[in-house]
Amino acid sequence: MNMNNNDILIRLRYALDIKNADMVEIFKLGGIEVTKEELFKILTKSKESEENEVGSDGDIDEENIKCDNFMFESFLNGLIIFKRGRQDSKPGQPERPAMSIKDNSSVNNVLLKKLKIALSLTSEDMLEILEEAGVTITKGELSALLRKEGHKNYKVCGDRYARNFLKGLAIQYRE
Repeated sequence: MNMNNNDILIRLRYALDIKNADMVEIFKLGGIEVTKEELFKILTKSKESEENEVGSDGDIDEENIKCDNFMFESFLNGLIIFKRGRQDSKPGQPERPAMSIKDNSSVNNVLLKKLKIALSLTSEDMLEILEEAGVTITKGELSALLRKEGHKNYKVCGDRYARNFLKGLAIQYRE
């Protein structure tokens, strides 16, 4: 099953135990105004992700708000500011960081990279988090996932790594 941005947000919110008011604030820090009602519609599982879950039934709100890549990356940028404070932009630097999600294949890479920054994680921390979820990768493999798209050693981060990273975060942060 492919994770979409809404699924990732739901898992991330759970893993880091982020309250609704903070979610709204994080979106705002990332430059997107979201009401609590809209947030609820973003954090509701979509029909398609529900159908992929075996044996699920129940009423699913038809009015989900799809979290597109721009909205998702804005949230991650807001999370960095929320966790680490706003950095003063240096003269000649744009106010907002350039968006790094080019297409759906790079969403997970950007997720890992921005969580590493937001949570002040070292590569060792990240390897430990993955290990918590039962995934062992080398430092070299991790570094390939954190490279800039287009770099010769860049590797696309599959859903398995992203899902397990979020699972490992939940284990670490919620214990």
